[in-house]
Amino acid sequence: MNVGPPMLDAAASNTTVANAPVANDSPANMPSPASIRRLRVRHANHYDYDQPVGRSVHQLQLCPVHDRRQTVVSYNLQIDPAATTHDYEDVFGNWSTRFELTQPYSKLSIVAESVVKLLDVDPFAFALVDKRPMFPVNWMPWEVTMLAPYLAPVELPETQLREIFDYAMNFVVRNKHDLLETLFDINLTMFREFTYVPMSTTNETTPFEVLMSKRGVCQDFANLVICMARMLNIPARYVCGYLFTGNTSPTRAQSDASHAWVQLYLPGVGWKGFDPTNGVLPTTDHVRVSVGRHFRDTAPITGTLYTPANERLIIDVEVAPAE
Repeated sequence: MNVGPPMLDAAASNTTVANAPVANDSPANMPSPASIRRLRVRHANHYDYDQPVGRSVHQLQLCPVHDRRQTVVSYNLQIDPAATTHDYEDVFGNWSTRFELTQPYSKLSIVAESVVKLLDVDPFAFALVDKRPMFPVNWMPWEVTMLAPYLAPVELPETQLREIFDYAMNFVVRNKHDLLETLFDINLTMFREFTYVPMSTTNETTPFEVLMSKRGVCQDFANLVICMARMLNIPARYVCGYLFTGNTSPTRAQSDASHAWVQLYLPGVGWKGFDPTNGVLPTTDHVRVSVGRHFRDTAPITGTLYTPANERLIIDVEVAPAE
């Protein structure tokens, strides 16, 4: 039986542990073929403050997704100073943890370690259909209601949205309105024609600015593809997780780190992942953690300080094969 993380407040301690779910690995529940890769993820955030913080509230999304193709074998969360945690499933289905610190502190350490099993299946299998989906994409009224949060593009001036729409329509036209070929083309073109430049953008950079400059980081490329897809009436959501590079990987992310990509909701298929930063469909290199309408819904760690203080943050992420 699949068991999620505990839904009760954990007792305060220097180490807080969320029980790992138990997977139902019977053949009937596994896609085929089902060879398995095991990865270990360690995500550590260490904060230093220039004066004691009297009170703060934090939300974490660090526990990987547990489903048919990704199994959480173990998950361990350590918080120092000790905190009472509350684990719950948020509105997007992500596993979230909240905690509050009410005693003054000047250092905060949050370390999450997990082991996941990833099934190695053909990411293009969904494209092997007799009848190819085509543009324009139409949805039933009840589907529009359920998918509405993933169909509304970011608010930008109409002229900028028109530019993004025209750019997206170029792909539709040159692929003869074939929906899947259009999406594969967009995903690969982003990798080939846009330049990965760390520290070149901020959280406020818009999809239009990314389109004009043709450079950015994984968050920017995901944001642009999401906007393009929604302008084409394709529901799109933001995915936050980790990418295993193995040091010799041809992917553009040259070190282990948090990674962002997208999932698009396709007629008769469901949510499918696309990684425009690397021009691939996610497989066993990608560890999914959270999904949402945009990056703000999926942030690994957020918090509010009720004492004005300047912070220094050190982030250490490691993704490696699990023994």
